[in-house]
Amino acid sequence: MTTISVRIDDELKKKMEAHPDINWSGVIRAAINDRTDRNKDRDLVKAIIITEKLRRKPKSGWDSTKVIREWRQKR
Repeated sequence: MTTISVRIDDELKKKMEAHPDINWSGVIRAAINDRTDRNKDRDLVKAIIITEKLRRKPKSGWDSTKVIREWRQKR
């Protein structure tokens, strides 16, 4: 496990010390985990939007099985 340091002001430190029963390291880990998960979801949404913008309808009469067969025969 990696260690990181976080700077907080004196007022926040006093508030934290008023609650010694709280695992502050766990709170910070959970907050970082939540934030990275939200960013991952946002990246997924962005990827879906880009994919939808790039998608285009095939020409009328286009047969995908024909194209697949042609490529397989070229192997």
